[in-house]
Amino acid sequence: MDKKEIIAILEDWNYWSKPFRESFVRKTYEDEVEHKATTDEIIFLKGVRRSGKSTILLNYIQKLTNEGVAKENILFVNLEDPRFASSLSLDLLEEIKQAYLYYMNPKEKPYIFLDEVQNIDGFEKWLLKEYELRTSHLFATGSNAKLLSKEIGSSLSGRYLDIQVSPLSFKEYLLFNNMAIEKPYDLVSKQLEIERHLEEYMLYGGFPKVVLTNDVSLKEAELKSYFDSILLRDIVARYKLDNFRVLEQLSIFLLSSISNVISITKVKNKMGVSHDLASRYMEYLQNSYMIHTVALFDWSLQKQYVNPKKIYSIDTGLSKRVSFEVGKRMGDMLENIVYLELKRRYDEIYYFKTTQGYEVDFLIKKYEQVTHLIQVSQTIADEKTKKRELRSLVKAADELKHSNKIELLILTMDATKKETVDEHTIKIVNILEWLLLSGE
Repeated sequence: MDKKEIIAILEDWNYWSKPFRESFVRKTYEDEVEHKATTDEIIFLKGVRRSGKSTILLNYIQKLTNEGVAKENILFVNLEDPRFASSLSLDLLEEIKQAYLYYMNPKEKPYIFLDEVQNIDGFEKWLLKEYELRTSHLFATGSNAKLLSKEIGSSLSGRYLDIQVSPLSFKEYLLFNNMAIEKPYDLVSKQLEIERHLEEYMLYGGFPKVVLTNDVSLKEAELKSYFDSILLRDIVARYKLDNFRVLEQLSIFLLSSISNVISITKVKNKMGVSHDLASRYMEYLQNSYMIHTVALFDWSLQKQYVNPKKIYSIDTGLSKRVSFEVGKRMGDMLENIVYLELKRRYDEIYYFKTTQGYEVDFLIKKYEQVTHLIQVSQTIADEKTKKRELRSLVKAADELKHSNKIELLILTMDATKKETVDEHTIKIVNILEWLLLSGE
């Protein structure tokens, strides 16, 4: 591509001669970008397509200009612009930089932002060259976990820092709806409105554009578009698949199975495909961030690997859009939301099953210690349900007694209180309180 053609495309995505557009702040992520950027390492934002990675970077760009960085010193490149589609290569990255330097003539070391960088095969080689020459401040986003991890891990080891970006948390969702919950009184005074928002959040999820869309039919159209885009761009095109129908059916099956234990054998039998194909397609879906899997906890890593996994969706709205049955299973959706919040707070998340068969939804481990056992139940008002949840936690705690003191927790829509069973203290915590006011 010639310089003039390239700069015309770049002009559409940069703010060299136009004001910044308004956007919502996602403070946690933006603070993390700012903090990690001080190291001058390459900053990678990873996460599912349409989760807001580009907007987080654009907000950081605006902050840089507010702090005195000239707009001409900043280059944002959207590598999904269709005008680049026929030229995606390492040569294109260099051509883009040279066109930018020629026309914008930055006076200081430029900031370069590459959006959806995995579209360029071998992108890590260009980033490594730029990093070693110290000619640019480098930022990139990507939507494929394995590809980014493989390329970055081998070529850029020790030269980059990660930031994992997800769709909006429930607290962020409320902020997008002009509602800030900062203290217990806010929760009490706005309880009915918050509960209504939680139901909406469960049904339509936390993708930023979907949250900002009021029309229900348009929300559902957006979600269907995201589903198709993830499958086609991040899986079919990336792995050159020719069996889209099987991939689509498998995706729907898994998104419909949230909060449930699923084995490869079950997937194979359900879909009528080979074990290898079922395993590979599940891996592709995980790499695209569409689904997450949680292993059964065992001190043996081999046993963790071979046991069936629990399935969670990156977004309950996505699950509900492809399977209306999911929308009727409020308990499963609530558990999925808890999982996504746990992912923001902890690194090691498992489910647990005692030798007697009692199952605990979540086990949190830090270093070599189990720190939390957590059950999720829409309500434990029914005495039978309450006893079952309490018993599972107590039995699991007893079985894990060689670990340090473990916090036992039931998250529910019921009121917060404590119970004591066999000398174990169990916290029953209202899920809204946990999502909005608790950092633990």
